[in-house]
Amino acid sequence: MATSPPYPTRPGEAPGGTLGHAHWWQRPWVRYGTLITLLTLSGLVILALVREQTGTQGFLVGVGLAVLPVPLLMAAFRWLDRVEPGPWRNLLFSFAWGACAAALIAIVANSFATQWIATATADPTGANTLGATVIAPVVEESAKAAAVLLVFLFRRRDFTGILDGVVIAGVTATGFAFTENILYLGTAYGTDQLTGDSGVASVTAATFFVRIVMSPFAHPLFTVLTGIGFGIAALSTDRQRVRRVLLPLCGLLLAMGMHALWNGSTTLGQYGFIAVYAAFMVPAFGLLTWLVVWTRQRELRTVRTELPAYAVAGWLTPAEPFALGSMRARRLARRYARRYGGKPAARAVAQYEAYATSLAFLRHRGRLGRAGTDFVPRERELLLELWHRRGAARPALDHAARLTAPPVPVAPTPWPVHGAYGHPPYGHPAHGSPPYGHPYPAYGSDAHRF
Repeated sequence: MATSPPYPTRPGEAPGGTLGHAHWWQRPWVRYGTLITLLTLSGLVILALVREQTGTQGFLVGVGLAVLPVPLLMAAFRWLDRVEPGPWRNLLFSFAWGACAAALIAIVANSFATQWIATATADPTGANTLGATVIAPVVEESAKAAAVLLVFLFRRRDFTGILDGVVIAGVTATGFAFTENILYLGTAYGTDQLTGDSGVASVTAATFFVRIVMSPFAHPLFTVLTGIGFGIAALSTDRQRVRRVLLPLCGLLLAMGMHALWNGSTTLGQYGFIAVYAAFMVPAFGLLTWLVVWTRQRELRTVRTELPAYAVAGWLTPAEPFALGSMRARRLARRYARRYGGKPAARAVAQYEAYATSLAFLRHRGRLGRAGTDFVPRERELLLELWHRRGAARPALDHAARLTAPPVPVAPTPWPVHGAYGHPPYGHPAHGSPPYGHPYPAYGSDAHRF
C-alpha cells in the first residue's frame, strides 16, 4: 500500500499514473443512460400512483405544500458540503433516487406487505399498525440507503468521510420526504373535500403542521444515521473489510429503529407522539446537528494542518493553507476573483479550493496509513489540477489571507523605539526594505505556523 512521503515531490518530478481501458459497461454514457432511464421510468410510475390516490387537484395542492421545506433542507446540506463540495450530479442523483425510485419501492412494498398481513390475519387494523411500525421503517430506510451505497461504490473519490455520507443520505431522504408529503397532503385534501372541512380544523392543516412545520427533518434525521455509517466506513482501509461492512449496517439498523419509534409513537396513547417528539426526536436532531457541524470544523483544521507540507515543497504559497482552511477566506477569494477576473476566474478559484481540500484529506489518510494503492497517482492528479489554476487562485487567496489573518500581538517596549511615533521603522529606503513590499506582511514573524 502506498503511503505518504514526509514531503511531496516538487513540481515536475514524479510521473503520474496511467489508467487502463474500461469495459463497455463501465463507460460513463452507458451508466448514465441506464440510470437516467430507470429514474425516469420510476418517476413516471410514482407520479401516476400518487395522482391516482390523491386526484389531480389533491396532487397539485400536495406539491405546492410539500415543496416548502425542500429549499431549506437542500441549502442546509449544501452548506455542510462547502468544505469539500461534491459534484452536483451526485446530489441530483440522490434527490431523484429518493423522490422516484425509493418512493416507488416503498409504496409498492408497503402496500403489498400490509395487504398480505391483513389477509393472513384477518385483522386490517393490526396489519396497518404492523406495517407502519415494522415494515415501513425497514423498507423505506433500505430503499434510501441504496442511493448512499451506489454513490459509495461508484463515486468513491467523491465519498471520503462522514460529511459526504451525511449530505448524500440527507439529500436522498429530502427527495423521499417530498414525494411522501405529496401523497399525505394530497390525501388529506381529498378527505377535506369529502367532509367539507376547511381552515385550521381541517385534516390538511393538521397534516401540514405535523409533517412540514414540526418534523420536516424526520426522514433526513433517520437516513443520516446510515450516511454516518458509510462515512466512517469510507475512512477505513481496504484491509478493514469487516468494518467497512458492519458500520453501514449498524447505521442502517439505527435508522430503522429510530424510524420505527417515530411511526409507533401514535400508538403510545394520547400524548405518546408529543412525548417521543420532545424527549427523543428533538434531542437527537440537536445532537446530530452538533456532530456534523463539529465534523465540518474538524475538516477545516485538517486542511490547515496537512497543506503546509505542499507549501514547503513549492506547490502552494505560504499563505494558502490558512486561507483554504477558513470558509470566510475562501468566500473572499472567490469574490475577489469574480471582481477582477469575472465568472471564469471565480470558477477556477472554487475548483482550486475543492481540489486543495481533497488533497489535504488524501494526505491525512496517507499519513494515518489509510490511503489506498492509488495514493501516488491521485496525489499527482490533484497537484496538477492545482498547478493549472494557480494563476487565478493565488492572487485571490493571498488577498483573502491578508484580510482574514489574525493580528499578531506586539508588546510595547519600555524604551523609545525609532518609528514608534510616525516614522517608518523598517519601511524607510535607508533600511533597504520597502514599506509594503513583503508578499505576506500580515503574518510577520508568525509565518512559522505554515
